[in-house]
Order: sequence, then C-alpha cells, then structure tokens
Amino acid sequence: MKTILILLRRGRVIDPAAGVDEVGDLLIRDGRIQAIGPDLADPQAEVIDCAGRLVLPGLIDTHAHVYQHVTGRFGLNADLCGVYSGVTTLIDQGGASCMTLPGFRHYVVETATSRVYAFLSAYLVGGLEGHFYPELYRPECLDVDATVKAALANKSLVRGIKAHAELGGFARWGVEVMRASARIAEQAELPLYIHFGQLWPMPHQAIHKVEADTILTQVLDLLKPGDVLAHPFSRHPGGFVNDDGRLHPLALEAAARGLKIDVGHGSHFSFKAARTVLEAGIVPDTLGADMHGYNTPVPAPAGTPDEHPDQDHMFLGRTRFSLVSAMTSMLALGLTLEQIVPMVTWQAARMAGLDDGAGTLRPGAAADITVLADERGRWVLRDNEGTQVVAQRLLQPLFCLRAGVRFDAQASILPVAQAA
Repeated sequence: MKTILILLRRGRVIDPAAGVDEVGDLLIRDGRIQAIGPDLADPQAEVIDCAGRLVLPGLIDTHAHVYQHVTGRFGLNADLCGVYSGVTTLIDQGGASCMTLPGFRHYVVETATSRVYAFLSAYLVGGLEGHFYPELYRPECLDVDATVKAALANKSLVRGIKAHAELGGFARWGVEVMRASARIAEQAELPLYIHFGQLWPMPHQAIHKVEADTILTQVLDLLKPGDVLAHPFSRHPGGFVNDDGRLHPLALEAAARGLKIDVGHGSHFSFKAARTVLEAGIVPDTLGADMHGYNTPVPAPAGTPDEHPDQDHMFLGRTRFSLVSAMTSMLALGLTLEQIVPMVTWQAARMAGLDDGAGTLRPGAAADITVLADERGRWVLRDNEGTQVVAQRLLQPLFCLRAGVRFDAQASILPVAQAA
C-alpha cells in the first residue's frame, strides 16, 4: 500500500493546546500528523504552499443543525457546513432525540465525510422544523428515563443534551421543562447546552407570568459546572442582555460558577449585544455558527412548503454567515486571533469531551487541519438588526484536510465578503 505524504509549508501554524504559534511546516503521513516544525522535508511529499495563510487544527462548529430531511427544512447537509466550508467537525444541537438517534447515526454520521457528533434533544421530537411548533415541547413531551438511556447507550456519539430556556416556553410551562432537561443531563453525566433568547412566540393566553429578564435567574441554580449557556449576543429577549440594554446582573456570576458560554452566532446575532457583553469582560469559551435552513440560502427539501402559512420563523434572517465569517465578526468586535482560535479548536473539543486529538495538531492525531486566508482591507459586516460595522481583517476558508484528505472550501452557502 502506497504511503501518502503531504507537506504544508511555511504557514502560520497555530495550535493553542500545544502553545504553538509560529511560521513552520506540517507533515502528514497516511492521514495522520507526523511532525510539526521549521524546514521539514520529504522528497516523496506533495507540497502545498501555505505562506501567508493560517494553518489551524480542524475547526469545530459547536452549534450545527445537520439532521437533513428528518428535521424538515431546518437541517442542512453535514458536509456543506463541514468540510466544504473548511470545518472538519460538527456538533449537531438537538436535531436527534432518543427516538430518532439511530436514524441520525445511520443517515448523517455514517455517510458524512465531516466528523459529526450529537447533543441529544431533551424532547421526544427533537428539532423537527426548527422547533416551530411549541406544543411539541411541553412537559408531557419529554421522557427523562428514555433520553438518559439513549445517551448512555451511545456515548461515543452523544456528547451533551440540548434544551431551551426562553420566554415563550416559560410563559406556557414555567420552569418544569428546564428542570427535566437538567435531570437528563445530570443522570447522563453530560453537559447541558441551553438556548437563551426567545424561540417561540408568546401564547395568546400565558399560563405563567414571566419577564424575560428573570429567566436566567430561574435557571442558574439548576445548572452544574460544564453546562453551556448559548447565544450571549442574541438580539432576542431573555438572555445576557436585559430589556434595558444592560448586561444581566447574573451573567458574570454564571461564568464564575464554571458554566461555559458558546456564541451560537445564528441569525439572531447582534453587534450591539455583543459589545455590551464583551465590554463587561465576558469572553465566550466557544464559537458555533448556528446555520440552519431558515437562515441559510439552500433549497427546501422536496415536498416542503416554501413558507409556513401562519407566520415566519423567528430566526429568519437575510445576513449570510458561516463559522469562519463568525470568526471575522469576533475580530471586528475587538477580540484577538489568539482569543478566537481556541474557541473553534481545543476549547470546543473540551466542551464536547472529545479527547482523541480533535482540536489539536499533535503528532499521531488524525490530520484534521483547516487552512484560512487572513486578509487586510475594509469590509462591511451586517447583522439582522441593521447594524453595520467595518472589519479591517477578513478570514476566509481555503481548504481543509479531513484525516489527510483535502477538501476545498467551495460550499455554495459561504458568504461573499463585501468591500467597504
């Protein structure tokens, strides 16, 4: 069997887990990293010039929605979001449930080239149609024992539990669903990943009177260290930023309690909210894209109506984004590259309990590597509130290696940068 050698030459190699940040070479042999350092050479290797490029551990998207077809127009193709967007590992957030996890394994995980893991939905129906129908997510639609059993039986695939703490649900059911979700995560000994910021419209007749700014207060004592608070930069009520535009008083305490924070960019990302949170000294641990079929321009699956007849999904948006463009947004907000790269590499791997070399460039690990362009200039960035900022630095995916196999970043969903 012929040995396959690839030499990535003269890139800026950054591996935060190993404390590496230097111009150098990376040698890959038969799909695994063999060596990292200056002036590596092998006469049999295919040489790829990476001068002026960033050579990073394969990017990890901590917030994907890739249960294609089963979740309707919500679920995207895994490799479209993954290797063809410069991302080698995806963590699907709540698409699969204890009932539909076997299908997720067979039709998504086993067919994708990208590595795919699941944060299992706390709800029996999982992420059908992007949680469009709230009555499917009431307390009677959870089964704690069955979900714990499914998580424990699929430890290599299920890396956490997904739930929601938001205004529409709390007005309908109070904190009961959140309590059950926390029990699932505790009994399965997995992190609980919680959506903050409104998801469902308010019911016509609310059963529980609840103010958006009280949700974090009600939820915090249910959580354990390692649980993940998502969407700190959301423009929707019920998150890290109060209705008056100020930081929620418990946001700083949440981080002090050992809870993790994931950007979960999405179409509800707000530059204004992000500035409020960052200026308070809260820097998220991880960065997920949160792309799905409502905020990413892809054709709806065959047989799916173009629109819901009664109302639009709350997360519809016109601004195109990806995991790498979200990294550019973080740069525009004042975070450094040295802060951002760990969010999409080793800190993301740690959050999901991936200990097989994911998020690192250590010799012997699978050669999951992302190569980015790092350009200087002026580009206009927008969010769905209408806020515009000018970025002076632009990151763009060029290609990735997944277990040593090259995939160029040619996904049709990738945003096109607009010059200022």
